[in-house]
Amino acid sequence: MADAELFVHPDYPVPGHGKAWFATTRDGAQLRFASWRPTVKPVRGTVVLVQGRAEFIERYSETIAELRRRGFHVLAFDWRGQGGSQRFLARERKGHVGRLRHYENDLALAMAQMQEKLPGPYFVLAHSMGAALCLDAARHGALPVSRLVALAPMLGLTITENPKAASRLASLLFWLGFGRAFIPGGGDTAIATKPFDDNRLTGDPDRYARNSSLSAAARQLSIGDPTIAWVRNAFRLMTRLNAPNAAREVRVPTLVIAAGRDRVVSTPAIERFAARLKTGQALILPTARHEILMEIDAIRAQFWAAFDAFIPGEDASLNPEGAASAGEQGQRGLMQRLAGSGDDAPASGGAAAIP
Repeated sequence: MADAELFVHPDYPVPGHGKAWFATTRDGAQLRFASWRPTVKPVRGTVVLVQGRAEFIERYSETIAELRRRGFHVLAFDWRGQGGSQRFLARERKGHVGRLRHYENDLALAMAQMQEKLPGPYFVLAHSMGAALCLDAARHGALPVSRLVALAPMLGLTITENPKAASRLASLLFWLGFGRAFIPGGGDTAIATKPFDDNRLTGDPDRYARNSSLSAAARQLSIGDPTIAWVRNAFRLMTRLNAPNAAREVRVPTLVIAAGRDRVVSTPAIERFAARLKTGQALILPTARHEILMEIDAIRAQFWAAFDAFIPGEDASLNPEGAASAGEQGQRGLMQRLAGSGDDAPASGGAAAIP
């Protein structure tokens, strides 16, 4: 592979002074990494951005800039099979992973790069598939961070009408040798480039148009629909996380934030999982769609208020949205109580919803 680079879109450039490189997993996959230094002092540690399926580093440019303004180093990476990381199929726009352990190897490499190259304390901000993988890693001591913020974690799917039937069909097709085939009806078109109307990702037309333009311009970083093997592995991960004791095994203090209007993953499944956590709770943003970080400003302000309260050391004066509203201050109090709970503190149960 060529030297790692970051794609610069004229209307949505990545923040300056970023460093990109490749690193190799223990099973030989080359992953693209990038990091940035904070733009303010004091330095508050490092946040690792863990993306979802079909994403790539550059889509998070706005989030990276906001984290840097909060005093954090930022580390981001692309999962194998997407973004600038190594692809393993001749038809490179298939969203594919062969085994669940391959993603586990990717996350293990990210944690190693974090500890090797950047200062602590360490935090993770993860989305969708990435959030589910981080929750699973946190059950086994494989997520060596102080706090985890899991956005719309993939604990159940609403994108299919009958998940149980879809899971059985994916397993059958996989064992019949169709693991590398697109899902039925799938193709190369990236989801972010499809029309905005009735999209499942965000209610913000401007951010949607920006990401669509970015995906079209950086076609080499985009992928289309998933393969049968990816779907099979996704259901295996969700089954693992929905086991009765799975949530109680998560030992990293966790803030789970769900979208009330999510039509990709199941918000009720997220609430059930969070109710069993020993070290956290769910926060529901009722009007948000799946990509909370790409939502309208009002929803994003609610997210950042919760993030700032949960991640230790944040000063409200660094909040780029300005002074917190009374509602945000109340939510900060809730998150501060969550952040203060110890590893063995019981979850308060249920989910808080911001009106």
